Amino acid sequence: MDIAALASELTVDPLGRGYSGMSNAEATASLNTVNRDVDVTSITGDRIFAATDSAEFIALSDIKKQLWLSFCGRSEVDPFGTSNVAFVTWLFGGGSTTGSNLAGVRQQSISRAQELGLGIVREGDVERARV
Repeated sequence: MDIAALASELTVDPLGRGYSGMSNAEATASLNTVNRDVDVTSITGDRIFAATDSAEFIALSDIKKQLWLSFCGRSEVDPFGTSNVAFVTWLFGGGSTTGSNLAGVRQQSISRAQELGLGIVREGDVERARV
C-alpha cells in the first residue's frame, strides 16, 4: 500500500469527497466504492465480437462480414482510434446498436482507490495515512 499517496488523497481531497469529515471506515468505503468511469486503452477482438448486434451482422454483405470477422480477430484494438471508430461506423452505419454497444465497452467502472493505483484500501491503511 502506498501510504503516502493515500495520505495525499485524504488530505488534498481533489474530488471534494469530504474525507476530513469521514471516519476511517467511511473514508475506506468511499475509496473502495465503484463509482468512477474511466476510458479503457484497449479492447480484445473477442469483446468487440461479443458486442456485435447479431441482426446487424446478419444484414451485412458477405465482404463486410469477412472484414468484421477479420477486425474482431485482432488481439487488441484501440477503442478510441479514429480509424477504428470510422471503420465500425462505415460497416454498421451511424447510430447502430453495435456502435452503441461498443461505445459502452470503451469505459469501465472502478473505485477511486483503483484509479489511484492503490488496489483495495483497508481501514487500517486509512488510519496509518492519517497519522
